[in-house]
Amino acid sequence: MKLRVASYNIHKCVGFDRRRDPARIIAVLNALDADVIALQEVDHRLGPRKAALPIAAIRHQTNFNIAPFVFDGPSLGWHGQTILIRKPYELVATRKLALPGLEPRGAVMADIVTRAGDIRIVGVHLGLVRRYRTKQLTEIQTQLREQPAIPTVVLGDFNDWSADGGAAALLPDYRLHVPGKSFPAVRPMAALDRVAVGHGAHIVDAGVFNQIPARMASDHLPIWASIEIRP
Repeated sequence: MKLRVASYNIHKCVGFDRRRDPARIIAVLNALDADVIALQEVDHRLGPRKAALPIAAIRHQTNFNIAPFVFDGPSLGWHGQTILIRKPYELVATRKLALPGLEPRGAVMADIVTRAGDIRIVGVHLGLVRRYRTKQLTEIQTQLREQPAIPTVVLGDFNDWSADGGAAALLPDYRLHVPGKSFPAVRPMAALDRVAVGHGAHIVDAGVFNQIPARMASDHLPIWASIEIRP
């Protein structure tokens, strides 16, 4: 049995028409038909970092639970990131991974029991400077090695325009896959959004979701991957 995972940088719900429209993001999340979705830029950037994507909209207009990386305050995610998990999958553990860099960065981790088996999802939004991205991926590897070993998928906005996307920093634990060009959404030129799989997780298929309203809802298109778990 396969598991469909996805990643989406929602750009604080601001689309290419410069309108902030959370309803379009909700429509895309539902259309993705994914089991787990890693989200980036879910909160406003300044001030108290209020959720740009309303928590109530996720709870009442989708079939997802929100991994609890934030327990109080107005934010939806940690460092602007969260993970959505299709009901009724069981969330076993979460962890916030602090990452090095000139600008504040972090990754979010969720261990989940699904119909396809146990899996660990790590959502990332890496830095703009290559040397810091390399350090961040190395730190993610280091911290994951301290966790119990289960099939793991690392996905998100890698912020890397190069062909290899920083794959060398993930070896030998992970294999990096590029589903396709996802940025900018209206006319994609760069494959910024990527997915890496560790031992026990195998990509069967992957792609970029470019249906309406995804081409207008954010500056990124979502990516998805069909994962087979073979512990």
